[in-house]
Amino acid sequence: MLQSKARWKINKADEDKVNELSEQLNISKIASRFLIQRGFTNVDDARDFLHTDESSVHDPFLLKDMEKAISRIKAGIESGENILVFGDYDADGVTSTSLLYLTLRELGANVGYYVPNRFTEGYGPNEQAFRHAKEENVSLIITVDTGISAVHEAEVAKELEVDLIITDHHEPPPQIPDAYAVINPKQEDCYYPNPNLAGVGVAFKVAHALLDRYPQEYVDLVAMGTIADLVPLKGENRFLAKAGIQTLMEYQRPGIKALFEQCGIQGQEMSEEQIGFMIGPRLNAAGRLDSADPAIQLIISEDEMEAYELALIIDDLNKERQQIVNDMTKEAEEQVDSFDELPPVLIVGKEDWNAGVIGIVASRLVEKYYRPTIVLSINSDTGLAKGSARSIEGFDMFQSLSKCREWLPHFGGHPMAAGLTMKIEHIDLLQKKLGEIADETLSEEDWQRSLSVDLPVEFSEISIESIGELQAMAPFGVGNPAPKVLLEQVEFSLIKKIGAKEDHLKLGLKKGDDILDGIGFRMGTLHNELSPLASASIVGQLSINEWNGHCKPQIIIEDLKVEEWQLFDLRGETDPIKKLLAYQHLEMTVIIFREETKNFTISVPEGWTVIQYRNLNSSTIDLHNKNLLFLDLPENKEQIIQILDVERKPSRIYISFLHEKDHFFEMLPTREHFKWFYAFIYKRKTFDMNRHAIDLAKHKGWTVDAVHFISQVFFDLGFVKIDNGIVTLVENPAKKDLTDSLTYRQRIEQSELENELIYSSYEDVKEWFSKMMKEKALVEH
Repeated sequence: MLQSKARWKINKADEDKVNELSEQLNISKIASRFLIQRGFTNVDDARDFLHTDESSVHDPFLLKDMEKAISRIKAGIESGENILVFGDYDADGVTSTSLLYLTLRELGANVGYYVPNRFTEGYGPNEQAFRHAKEENVSLIITVDTGISAVHEAEVAKELEVDLIITDHHEPPPQIPDAYAVINPKQEDCYYPNPNLAGVGVAFKVAHALLDRYPQEYVDLVAMGTIADLVPLKGENRFLAKAGIQTLMEYQRPGIKALFEQCGIQGQEMSEEQIGFMIGPRLNAAGRLDSADPAIQLIISEDEMEAYELALIIDDLNKERQQIVNDMTKEAEEQVDSFDELPPVLIVGKEDWNAGVIGIVASRLVEKYYRPTIVLSINSDTGLAKGSARSIEGFDMFQSLSKCREWLPHFGGHPMAAGLTMKIEHIDLLQKKLGEIADETLSEEDWQRSLSVDLPVEFSEISIESIGELQAMAPFGVGNPAPKVLLEQVEFSLIKKIGAKEDHLKLGLKKGDDILDGIGFRMGTLHNELSPLASASIVGQLSINEWNGHCKPQIIIEDLKVEEWQLFDLRGETDPIKKLLAYQHLEMTVIIFREETKNFTISVPEGWTVIQYRNLNSSTIDLHNKNLLFLDLPENKEQIIQILDVERKPSRIYISFLHEKDHFFEMLPTREHFKWFYAFIYKRKTFDMNRHAIDLAKHKGWTVDAVHFISQVFFDLGFVKIDNGIVTLVENPAKKDLTDSLTYRQRIEQSELENELIYSSYEDVKEWFSKMMKEKALVEH
């Protein structure tokens, strides 16, 4: 067996609807199943999804306070007021700031932008920045991707006689700031059709309203911010992301083009994956380590040389960020591993951890431990800790933190992610309260990672064309995740580790006459946990592998499991224990049949169980789902049968079958040999094996062991007596057959056992074990 990493939630579509949609839209059944799983059960809705266009974009004036805000901004432009765009330092905030700044500049406004420093000012609007803006004669401040919690700062703006327009998309707190206008699709009394706009999406709507047209020139920025901020890619968001990706494939601003070059991205290859994993992190890097200004300058730059230099700076900052994240993650994991017991909610922190990357570290801890997690950067001089939270499915982080407001003077975010500031002395109280909330709200299943499976498919349904149809459903992301397919009960034609560090897994998959390649990135350790004879179920994403001008389907593996017991062949290994020690986190039950094999178990690690067969009580030992090693060869097959249990099978059986002698290849005396030897003794009456066994063996061309074996058989049958190696004939012995000798029967059985377990093929041994289990089950029932 091999357990899956996650609990699979398999969704099976109504095949009648699948066939109907497939026929009417002229698409593959795979694509049809995907559409139905996404809720598009009728032809018109499915067609609208497949052919999304500008009609998906809603009227910006449906947003609460939009008309009021636009009138004020236009008045400020016309009168030449100094306008300040106040942004945030993440990728969503950087693209939001750039978009609104460029729009206002296009309209001729006297505009500047300001993004607070994460380390000296913290998140969101702050009083000092507002007062400084007033000193610069700013009379209108427009926030983007921030401000919905700025109750105090709104009061400061009023005091300064500065009009404040807030545009944001984060969850609104109970008290909304008393600003000139507040544009946020999540407000209770806002009836905009798409409440899931990113911050840059809200800024785009403001630009749309200001320009009185759909601002095609900024759709690239919307795509980058929307994808990087992980908002649901449905409806309007999906169209904006898709349109932006298409724009980026055809044209890039000088700064974005320079950043593409640093990432090694070709524009025509652009997808949501490149934005999410390459562009987004780099736009984030500047604000995570210092000021976000270089990222904004990169986006708005029109000079190719300046853009190239800024892209270099940002790429270097990203490399520095990666090293800091790796170091902090290691320290955070050491803290978690030091806990006596894993708490329901993880809270870790350290003095002066870089506050700019604690969110990434929190995500990594969630990935490893699957617990809601808060990572804190602690400052003992101020007595405060800045935190970043990440959650798991079923635990609403924002709502949970809302129940702890008494200890959280500043916090905000979403169900799956949040930021906060708190006093160090309240950390333990927060840990206790969140743990209680988690215990009350999460079921036992919620503590296990889940994986939603969209499409159980057959090999015969997979083709270049059907995969192309699935890719047309992109861009994928939150709300429209990439389709995960399930391949059930497939066999392996290849199991191989690949990559410079051999940390990836390559599989050849087959079912009947159909074959498919599979790649599991960072799954190389599973190489030793998959038997070539196993039948597996696999979840992953279908893709097209293009190499050397050839295209063929493949599956990018996300998870797999083997539900049957597996056999692993270690025959021929001189030290099977040493071989198994190279497999990480492997616990083993070792069965020893022979006394002379005990020396091999000296190096057995803690956690392994060694059982000598003669001490085995099958009624008191449970090998169900355990890893079982048969270290040496049993004396007979009944010994193995006693251990095996068809109802409670081991998860894996490893066979070594160490043995000192090969009875199978030794001469087994024939009846003619026995007949000659008896006649020989009959003539001599006695025979001294100590003195003459070697000479006799040479004379007859036998082995010395054969001489001793024949003598022992005759002894068993009562034909001779043996005293200190002297063989003496017994007068008038009873008539018996050779098979009446225990020695003879054991030799025959041992030879057969060696043939079946040592010299048979791997496939035949697997069949032998299966047969023994079935025979035992029949006897017991």
